[in-house]
Amino acid sequence: MDKVIAVVVTYQPNVEQLLRLLNVISMQTEEVLVVDNNSTTNVGHWLTHTVGLSNVYCLSLSDNVGVAKAQNKGIAWAREQGAEYVLLLDQDSEPAFDMVGELLAAMKQKQNEGYNTAAVGANYADIKGQQVPPFVKLTGFRLHRIKCNANEIVAVDHLIASGCLISMAALAKIGVMEEQLFIDYVDTEWCLRAIHSGYCIFGVGSAQMRHSLGDSFVHLFGRTIPVHSPLRYYYLVRNGLWLLRQPWISNSWRLMDIKRLFLIYMAYSLFIDPRYKNWKMMTLGIWHGLRGKTGKLTIDV
Repeated sequence: MDKVIAVVVTYQPNVEQLLRLLNVISMQTEEVLVVDNNSTTNVGHWLTHTVGLSNVYCLSLSDNVGVAKAQNKGIAWAREQGAEYVLLLDQDSEPAFDMVGELLAAMKQKQNEGYNTAAVGANYADIKGQQVPPFVKLTGFRLHRIKCNANEIVAVDHLIASGCLISMAALAKIGVMEEQLFIDYVDTEWCLRAIHSGYCIFGVGSAQMRHSLGDSFVHLFGRTIPVHSPLRYYYLVRNGLWLLRQPWISNSWRLMDIKRLFLIYMAYSLFIDPRYKNWKMMTLGIWHGLRGKTGKLTIDV
């Protein structure tokens, strides 16, 4: 059997929600590693003394090092345990009981069909009930969200990290997550780098998962838009600009994302509260992005 190890990155988790995730995913994978980004709750102690799942382990970090570095530490641990595949998960995801099996079957199918497959991702729905098609594909200069029926496996340009099953052999060739991004665009950058390296990425309709897409949602100009904290918009804009400057990014992606970032800047500055804080953080993100600043934001905001 193929060895699959799950890596769950946590930061200030809701322990009840995390327990539901661990109960489900520990039955579908050989081992689970929780990488905790220095939460105030002692996640390692809670796992050992309260949860007690025999195949769930914890790596407690002494600082919040960001999503990318935490994922890389988990990937390194999975490699040491002899994993052939690593499954990345966020703390607020709820996989179906057969999600991993469906992902692994799709991975094998595409590999047998001759595709150089790096990763396959789950068909997720928002926990709060928002209907957002889960997968994206760049067509010309537009990024389209595409639905995926239960019997479909679709080629995509981007997968969210949570629910993403990645080949360890592909990781060895493509490289791991870009740690200097800290959070936001980490999964996008890796997926685009994988495709640039000649790999394929697929969304799997039969692999079901519920996932939290944002803190809340607003309706604007006929669209449902997720809302995050102003700090997240700093990282989104800064890292988006960083990615645009990479020489291997295609011109079609570059033009599409310039337009997308401009619309995000305008929408969250003018129409979505807290407008001033959003504008302030995104403007700082533009300044830092143009200067090439990366990593964790350390100044007082």
